[in-house]
Amino acid sequence: MKPWMYPLFVILGACSYGILSTIIKLAIADGFTAPQAVTSQYYTGFLLAALIYLFTRRTLPKFGGGFTLVIAGLLTAITGTVYGKAVSLMPASLAVVMLFQFTWIGMLLDCIARRRLPKRIEVISLLFLFGGTIFAAGVIDADLSGIPWHGWAWGMVSAVSFSAFLMVNQRQVEEMDMITRLLFMAFFAAVAITFFQEPQIVWDGTLLNGLWIYGLILGVFGIILPILLFSIGIPKVGTGMASILSAIELPVAVTVSMLLLHEHMTVLQITGIVIILIGMTLPSIANRRIRLKDA
Repeated sequence: MKPWMYPLFVILGACSYGILSTIIKLAIADGFTAPQAVTSQYYTGFLLAALIYLFTRRTLPKFGGGFTLVIAGLLTAITGTVYGKAVSLMPASLAVVMLFQFTWIGMLLDCIARRRLPKRIEVISLLFLFGGTIFAAGVIDADLSGIPWHGWAWGMVSAVSFSAFLMVNQRQVEEMDMITRLLFMAFFAAVAITFFQEPQIVWDGTLLNGLWIYGLILGVFGIILPILLFSIGIPKVGTGMASILSAIELPVAVTVSMLLLHEHMTVLQITGIVIILIGMTLPSIANRRIRLKDA
């Protein structure tokens, strides 16, 4: 596989996450609650993972990798849960900004794990990403009064848990292919979400009463695609670079909301998206110049 494909997989995985908030809003508009939509995402995602495994492997899965996959599945569920709590306590735009603290937290974790200092181009890129996030999320004119302290806390926890999720996905599990890894991660995430959200959607008929449509979309873009794409791309690019590349999630979220929910996009938001895209490409441009110089 060509080297440029691994960063692309990370970008595509982050893009799939960017679709989720809009689908959840559509589910809410159709009469469902956010916890119900999130629960349907994880249950349907596990069902899809099981079907993919059944049709491609047709053998009993063998578990391996110790706690790596357990922790990865748990972190997936925790991120979705705590981010939902943050959204319920503060404006969605501000919750996005809190979640996007994973860019520098992921870089910090990567530096600690590798015992290195951040590169100058990485710091510059993070500054671009942070500034672009503020513009793109439209929080400049947001009213921050009245937001409880635990709203800020949940937002920060979502950033930490997502950063940890990216780092865990950097670890490869020996003698386990991507399909088996997807199955176990989806399973442990579904088990964890049972304790955090609303498992009763299965037996009270809510899931089959129209929610399954949203669950199917959320399962594909929130479980299947990101787990597969991140599992392939992150071990090759590293947590630090993955944190930077994953910033594409916000521009995608804003753009999809505009297209499907007909939300208005301001000039400041467009400016923020452009700044984020610049910040994402800076490390790649710098690395390419280094390779050309050494060639």
